[in-house]
Amino acid sequence: MTSLDKPTPTDQAAAPGPAHGAHDSRAVTEAALFDAFGGVRGMVETVLPGLLFVTIYTINKDLHLSALAALGVSLLLVAVRLVRRDTVKHAFSGVFGVAFGVVFAMMTGNAKDFYLPGMLYTLGLAIAYIVTTLAGVPLIGLMLGPVFKENLSWRTRNPGRKKAYAKASWAWGLILLAKCAILFPLYWWADTTQLGWVLVILKIPPFLLAVYLTWLFLAKAPPPIDVFAEMEAEERAEEERKAAAAGQAPPPHPHHGDV
Repeated sequence: MTSLDKPTPTDQAAAPGPAHGAHDSRAVTEAALFDAFGGVRGMVETVLPGLLFVTIYTINKDLHLSALAALGVSLLLVAVRLVRRDTVKHAFSGVFGVAFGVVFAMMTGNAKDFYLPGMLYTLGLAIAYIVTTLAGVPLIGLMLGPVFKENLSWRTRNPGRKKAYAKASWAWGLILLAKCAILFPLYWWADTTQLGWVLVILKIPPFLLAVYLTWLFLAKAPPPIDVFAEMEAEERAEEERKAAAAGQAPPPHPHHGDV
């Protein structure tokens, strides 16, 4: 076991009372999911470039104009976040996805290839969710563990949360596989505008379903174990032991608001 996994006496103290703990768990879960998946703004940044591409291409069938417009709006979204000093991880991921799509489409001259990198990424992500769950380290747990300040403690110290992460990862994997089962046949058989509009339609609903199921599973799971708080408590206890051994007064405990 790592120092983050080994049992400590604070395990029992980490579990709050039933009513208060359930409310706190739901609130923490909602906040963590909002942060991890970008919230409403993140969804807009995910949908807008593809929507702009398919709209322009539907009107004038100009691959270059459609691709450059999609890339331009992606860069604009990043610039807005930089100016506002907001987190840019979701906007940057959108830029990379659009850039790969533009390169593919320009190289092949086939407008449908603008969507191919994103489709392959979705398929790979679906497989990753399923494979990691079968391996006992569900991907959702690896993604959300640091957000909940529990790191990998759920693997050995919190079996209820590990089970919830496994259910959530299965949900993500199966939902994304179902999405791929719709999109890949359309890539081969439908035209660019049909594929593009279906992709736009399927951007948000499967995502919201997966996020809702993740919230549902985690809200009913035991609360996370804050391993960072545990390590801080251990450091304070060690300082107090050293001070006592030296015959000195123990150092004052810092307040949560101190920097």
